[in-house]
Amino acid sequence: LATIAEMLFASRLGLRAQTPQGMDPVAFWFNEEIGCVIEVANTDVDEVMALCAERDLIAHVLGEPDQSEDLILIADDALLMSETRVALEQSWTAVSFAMARLRDRPECVDQESQNIARSTQGLASVHIPPMAQVPEVRRVAAQRPRVAILREQGVNGHIEMAHAFDHCGFEAVDVHMSDLMTGRQTLESFEALAACGGFSYGDVLGAGAGWARSILFNEALSEMFEAFFAREDTISLGICNGCQMMAQLAPLIPGAGHFKPMARNQSQQFEARLTLATLPESRSVLLRDLQGTRFPIAVAHGEGRFQHSESEIRALTSSNLTSLVYTDDQGHPETRYPGNPNGSACGLAGLCSEDGRVTIMMPHPERVVLRSQLSFAPTGTSSVTPWMGLFDNAWRFVTGH
Repeated sequence: LATIAEMLFASRLGLRAQTPQGMDPVAFWFNEEIGCVIEVANTDVDEVMALCAERDLIAHVLGEPDQSEDLILIADDALLMSETRVALEQSWTAVSFAMARLRDRPECVDQESQNIARSTQGLASVHIPPMAQVPEVRRVAAQRPRVAILREQGVNGHIEMAHAFDHCGFEAVDVHMSDLMTGRQTLESFEALAACGGFSYGDVLGAGAGWARSILFNEALSEMFEAFFAREDTISLGICNGCQMMAQLAPLIPGAGHFKPMARNQSQQFEARLTLATLPESRSVLLRDLQGTRFPIAVAHGEGRFQHSESEIRALTSSNLTSLVYTDDQGHPETRYPGNPNGSACGLAGLCSEDGRVTIMMPHPERVVLRSQLSFAPTGTSSVTPWMGLFDNAWRFVTGH
């Protein structure tokens, strides 16, 4: 019974279930023996039952899911139980939410609990514009521009970042900040710069602050980064901790006066989950032909709240300076937790510079460029997701395609 209830919670479907003939309803529905509940197509029921019989497994057909969101149990034509999915899920989660209200911000907990009663498609509500199709096969190109996969002590997202750029035709080069400080590497030989996610310096000075200050307070590094950002043939991408760091490099980035440091999540907790995000109309060169894409994306941060007011964000949106927005299943900006994991006004999740060559965002597109990386993937999608398009566009920009 608990297994069926959890399946209803996840699917938001209903079930009219029949107790097998001759079975004690209490013993059957509350048994703790090894077993499972599986859902199969109507056309496969006979085959599944035959396979179970061949292997001496006891199997029963319980019923068919429906759209009612009610759980109904029947025994010998008598009604044993009839409860709504909402009532059952609220009971199921009551203790967890009560504990969370003591630990987290109560308003966020209440918003999440209220989602139980909301009718929503959740992560299944995707939209991929026709122009957003991305090649599945790794690009083998004679022209492989170099991208600096930049990391610092505590950064952990460099492998996924390198993979995404490599797939789209870049030569991904591991560049540690110590390489730049000692002169083993410079940014002059790179066309692209990617600042990766993680926890540089353990976030002890504020997320991304220590990393940014190691550049701002070092004259040679400051001049190197400023020169790179000024080159019109380059692109820069800051993800998560890299976003937090680049936001504080605004004085070095042309047309980035609207970048601000990030604040702590409103939930007061580190948030790691899949959520739904939409790529808006944007000046970002990485979003070409991707505008309107709505797809699940990974988030993993404790300080990801943009400190812009609603009026500021409306102005940025009208100027096409936003690069990513948390949205609900209808494509509207998400302001409620946990769909909006940090409490940013208007669902803001990313920005770009005025010329579109510098893009920053808190979620992790590089961690979900492959369908196999998603814990949930809508049917009908290819082996790569629309997020691979950001890296494909980076290659097209720097190579002039």
